[in-house]
Amino acid sequence: MELSKKQRRWVGPVIALSAAASVTTLPVAAHAAPAGAASAAAVRAAVVGPAQLDLPDGFRPEGITSIPGGTDYFAGSMVDGRIWKGSLATGQGSVVTPGATGRALRGMVYDPRSRFVWTVGTHESGGGIILAVNSRTGGVVHNYRVADAQFLNDLTLAPTGLWVTDSRVERLLNIPLGSSGLPTGTGYTTTPLTGAWPVTGNTRANGIRALVDGSLLLDHSGAGGLYRVNPATGVATVVPISGGTLTGGDGIELAGNIAYVVRGNGTAVTVLKLGYGAGLALTAHWQGVISDPAFDVPSTTTRNGKYIYSINARFGVANPGAADYWVTRTPAKL
Repeated sequence: MELSKKQRRWVGPVIALSAAASVTTLPVAAHAAPAGAASAAAVRAAVVGPAQLDLPDGFRPEGITSIPGGTDYFAGSMVDGRIWKGSLATGQGSVVTPGATGRALRGMVYDPRSRFVWTVGTHESGGGIILAVNSRTGGVVHNYRVADAQFLNDLTLAPTGLWVTDSRVERLLNIPLGSSGLPTGTGYTTTPLTGAWPVTGNTRANGIRALVDGSLLLDHSGAGGLYRVNPATGVATVVPISGGTLTGGDGIELAGNIAYVVRGNGTAVTVLKLGYGAGLALTAHWQGVISDPAFDVPSTTTRNGKYIYSINARFGVANPGAADYWVTRTPAKL
């Protein structure tokens, strides 16, 4: 039986633990938090907003991001590419970027240097788009058209710029960014995915996040598992996961040496601890699973304070144009 909006607000998370292993700590944040974020984060930690953040009916969300140390979050629509700006503290919000018929937005990431919300998706006339949006006004500052894109899906900030997955093509896209977070050129480049990267399934490269050494962490929706990619060559190596098996995979969020992998083919978020093995090879150890009765096909998540906030994409729901959608808050720590 489907829970009502009111019922979902009062159900709590179910956290399944697994035995932890000793691994070398691996810092993973690609960029430092903006000045003042530490004190703002302390204030944020004391503010506990609603466990459910309602989005407009028929919104059909997929991507989410939030401002570190703040309370604002952003969600994009697959209906028309609207962007919703809401408050984690109050649950209130409004459309900050209007949509366009036929446009669909998926992955999102916030850059504290430029204060842009970067997002990717499908252009209304075909192909793909990469947008940089002013987080205060909602205005589109940069608009990259990728005419031959098949399915631009997720993105991350790295020392080498912005990286984007094209889930039905074995390649990554890159937009070089300067130290201020602003683009240093007028276009993008592509890097083929090779090495141990599996070419199986309809949706392949999905979630992506940057490690501090400059390499990229990807999950694979079709084959499952995690892969570390050298951005200079596109060569992928398998990240061995001990203690569990990662099937499918959608969005990835990193906090310290912890990776939150949203299981787009299920109803949970897998928690993995990253570390170094022999020869500084990246490893992962299964820590447990965060689930919640309010999850309904979560697709992406964002870490803010002591919580993660997961979008419920509700893929397969009857009458998606009129269905209700929401973000579920759960504790970030197991």
